[in-house]
Amino acid sequence: MEYAKTFDSRGNQLLSIIHPSEHKSNVGVLIVVGGPQYRVGSHRQFVQLARAVANSGFTCMRFDYTGMGDSFGEKAEFDNVCDDIKSAIDALLEQQKEVEKVVVWGLCDAASASLIYGYQDPRVAGMVLLNPWLKSEQAQGKTMLKYYYCQRLFSKSFWKKLLTGKISLFNSANELTGHLKSSVATLELEKSSYQQRMLNGLSQFKGKLCWILSEDDLTAKEFEQQALSERRWHAINNENSSIHRVKNADHTFSSREYKRQVEAITIEFAKSFSGKIGKE
Repeated sequence: MEYAKTFDSRGNQLLSIIHPSEHKSNVGVLIVVGGPQYRVGSHRQFVQLARAVANSGFTCMRFDYTGMGDSFGEKAEFDNVCDDIKSAIDALLEQQKEVEKVVVWGLCDAASASLIYGYQDPRVAGMVLLNPWLKSEQAQGKTMLKYYYCQRLFSKSFWKKLLTGKISLFNSANELTGHLKSSVATLELEKSSYQQRMLNGLSQFKGKLCWILSEDDLTAKEFEQQALSERRWHAINNENSSIHRVKNADHTFSSREYKRQVEAITIEFAKSFSGKIGKE
């Protein structure tokens, strides 16, 4: 039943795939694509997710950003795709008249883009945000110290290479010093930075948030290092926000086991909103 649908965004024709459900639900799911990808996703992740969501009773849509995949125009940066997301929601609601609310789903910088956009659109009832991209020198420095250098100190291979001269102690010390400086630096966010826009989006969003974090991923660890430890990100821990950690998962949840866990969490989150309104 899935079909292609083109729609306009800032004068460019974008391509989407809509996965209707055999049930009529007033909740739809929009998959926002992150990174240098298109609507299929790494190891067909977005295709499989969209089909699982549709089979569970919720219409799902995935699409190509401006300039990506089969969409026209020049590629837009992830923090400048608000118009694309809005146009995609417009198209989804136009095609599926029963859909009134949308759960926006995004991985990595698509999660960041979704957080920047979500509060601006009252049709966005919730967001599923996986391993959000929240890069900063401070967070990166702390993450490297905690998860990389500490592990190396307890690694037999590291000491073997050091004692046999295969690792330069001078270079390693300089590298460590650099990360130490980064970890203690005061993070001053400019008003126009994407990090600050994410923070603004979080503080102003009135819907529900579902965070999914991979255990074996530096992007997820950097996000946790910054967002879960700084007071200004406190909204992550309120009653409208839930955090799920997928044990041993990599950045894109590449195994069947990890993908099924993500699908289950996503579907349960969609069910937390107003449910079915009859059968097609």
